[in-house]
Amino acid sequence: MRTLLVVVAAIILGACSHPTEQALPRGTRVLALGDSLTAGYGVNPGEAWPVLLASRTGWEIVNAGISGDTTAGGLQRLPVLLEEHSPALVIVSLGGNDMLRRVPQLETIANLNRILDLIHAHGAKTVLLATPKPSITGAVFNSLSAADFYQLIAESHKVPLIEDALPDVLSDPKLKVDALHPNAAGHLLLTEKLFKSLKAIGYVR
Repeated sequence: MRTLLVVVAAIILGACSHPTEQALPRGTRVLALGDSLTAGYGVNPGEAWPVLLASRTGWEIVNAGISGDTTAGGLQRLPVLLEEHSPALVIVSLGGNDMLRRVPQLETIANLNRILDLIHAHGAKTVLLATPKPSITGAVFNSLSAADFYQLIAESHKVPLIEDALPDVLSDPKLKVDALHPNAAGHLLLTEKLFKSLKAIGYVR
């Protein structure tokens, strides 16, 4: 009986871990919509994760990260970016500045919902990249976690969520250039985490 349960559990785990999306070939246009964490604040342009991820995947990744941007700013910029670049995939990493500026959470959620709706209407796929919630305890004990609303939005839109990559990197003081931003080593580790997550989703082989 114990052996049978182990086999059944393995089958279930295998089914759950099976990629759900088709791989995107080299040369695919991908848009990285974000704030300073995407733009690469504090590091050289070539050290930011969109550039490193482009090198790992062979995709053409447009870095649409702007330092200080909010979900409202990303929503305002998005239509022009979609028209100009026609991406097959958009990696959305916004919300951190909303939390830092104490934007009402319902407003942040509404903006992210509209962002995902616009991407879907344009015929592109979406991956949501969660930002850690501000936390004094998390900062003191180097244990940050993603804001809860990302999971709710991902489930509502049925889009993949990469939940722990940024919180894990930003929990390590050795990987940060300041209290909020990864250094070059942090961007490198973040790229590895994103690559593994995208592979699990199925977008990369």
